[in-house]
Amino acid sequence: MKISDILKNEKPTLSFEYFPARSEKGAETLDKAIDTLAELKPDFVSVTFGAGGSTKEGSYDLVKKLKKEKELEVVAYLTCYGLSQDEITAVLDSYKELGIENILALRGDASKEGVNVQMPADSFKYAYELVNFIRQKYSFCLGVAGYPEGHIDSPSLEKDIEYLKNKVDQGADFIIANFFNDNVYFLNFLERCQKCGIAIPILPGIMPVFSIKMMEILNGNCGTKIPEKMSKGISALPKGDTKALIEFGIAYAAQQCEELLKEGVCGLHLYTMDKSESAAGIVNKLREKGFSI
Repeated sequence: MKISDILKNEKPTLSFEYFPARSEKGAETLDKAIDTLAELKPDFVSVTFGAGGSTKEGSYDLVKKLKKEKELEVVAYLTCYGLSQDEITAVLDSYKELGIENILALRGDASKEGVNVQMPADSFKYAYELVNFIRQKYSFCLGVAGYPEGHIDSPSLEKDIEYLKNKVDQGADFIIANFFNDNVYFLNFLERCQKCGIAIPILPGIMPVFSIKMMEILNGNCGTKIPEKMSKGISALPKGDTKALIEFGIAYAAQQCEELLKEGVCGLHLYTMDKSESAAGIVNKLREKGFSI
């Protein structure tokens, strides 16, 4: 089923993001997370796709498992950076054969410093080009990424919205927003989208705190701010108490979600980092308070 059709329901959607495991231990954790979170009846799940096709085979295998074995609706991410148009076509054809109906079209990250990547002559430089390419050749429901605090490479919030509007104009059907730690950034983002004529559904991305190190890396890579309320809450926890940190992350993210649902968001997209405890904790807290997700 296409995400655009799922989002027409009055009930806010629930979705989880997974990425291909990089080790045997990671695969075991991922399998447990998939089974545990499947019991929460998500409306769909998503699978990441490494820059330059670095997880191409792993992404395909995970998409297939979720679709065929777990019978879940899947949004398959696809990054265009470093891939030729023939390679992109091959990936899209493989997903089409699996019965996948939804693609999240992304540029993908540039290669890390010191890593030499041979760029194909016909490789796309921007996500809007990928959206246009897919829209002309396939009938996938297309999602794109949005950045409430602006993409780290964008010169300004105004330009960032222009870039997003371009992706929408090329044929995007829905937007999944990057995570944010203060809802004011997402709500302001919605206002900017409305003012520039973006009228497709926008799902907020929610990233709970898993560890201090991971939080610092993710926020640094994405250019997202850590509000005082969050930093003070973490500082007040017993040093080195992993369980207390996870519980704080669940409570903080659940509060974010509660506020967003009261604001009328069309759904919640939870970044799981291939773990189940935090995502399940957030959903259970919301359902205990009577929220229908």
